[in-house]
Amino acid sequence: MSFFEQRGTRRTLLGSAAAVVMALSISLGGIAAQDAYEPAEGAGDLSGTIVADGSSTVGPVTEAMAEEFAAIAPNVQLEVSISGTGGGFERFCNGETDLQNASRSIKDSEAENCAANGVDFYVFEVAYDGIAIVVNPENDFVDCLTIDQLKLMWQPEDPATSWNQIDPSFPDEPITLYGPGTASGTFDYFTAEIVGEEGSSTTNYLPSEDDNQLVEGIAGDQHALGYFGLAYYEQSMDRLKLVAVDGGNGCVEPTAETVQDLSYAPLSRPLFLYVNAESITRPEVQEFLKFYIASAGEIAPDVGYVASPDEVYVEDQAALQAAIDGDGTPDSAS
Repeated sequence: MSFFEQRGTRRTLLGSAAAVVMALSISLGGIAAQDAYEPAEGAGDLSGTIVADGSSTVGPVTEAMAEEFAAIAPNVQLEVSISGTGGGFERFCNGETDLQNASRSIKDSEAENCAANGVDFYVFEVAYDGIAIVVNPENDFVDCLTIDQLKLMWQPEDPATSWNQIDPSFPDEPITLYGPGTASGTFDYFTAEIVGEEGSSTTNYLPSEDDNQLVEGIAGDQHALGYFGLAYYEQSMDRLKLVAVDGGNGCVEPTAETVQDLSYAPLSRPLFLYVNAESITRPEVQEFLKFYIASAGEIAPDVGYVASPDEVYVEDQAALQAAIDGDGTPDSAS
């Protein structure tokens, strides 16, 4: 049973191919409407294996897409691994994977590695995510934290180790920190926005590339505080307590609205799918990407993420079609 069947929300666009109608590209205020997905003739006969790796944040989106795409092309196998954005880029730039799930943009050093190995790529924005700050439900004194307070916990030099160092009104109890490992794009983004330098972090925390392990750790530790993608909080909200963040304009919790309009600052971010330019010449990859981009705005929210603005998907579709037609310039060349 697929992800959406378990939740009673299996997408109607995956019914009979004949029932799926291509939306006309119309202009609304200067922005074209996104085309709906229509399976290509013979899509059900496609075969092959598509390999994806990378971000634990974007991974669930691609996994959900893979499950739903199986109803269209059952002979296409999609292998989705999660080794963190950094670990995924190592494989991707070595030419080992077709798709790279990324919760941040590629670094210059990674792009140089891709270039050295002759790997060109295209980039598509697929959704938005907020990084959730969470504590154990038994924590009855923390409801909101400022950026400075978070920095005090996570900075590499002289970090706070007890709650009353964060606020004198908090109890004199130890802080146990949980967070993504250093190969994670979430780690890179969080440290850049909170500590002020990417990769700069206290080492006195319990890391994992598996966000489910972080959930388990925080849920079982009354002194804990941690961070990970909002989707993982929403899947376990009965076992965790969400903390609002004051980025300078008052306390804001991450929601679909505050993430997309970026008022949940500075911990809202776009999520990306990188595609090997050589892989995009294969028909099964083309068909999966057409489905992915056309469906992202509908499926991503069901997995706990926030849809990108419509115009982003319109641009993605145009870029994908140009790449398929051989008229596109890989993003790695720009």
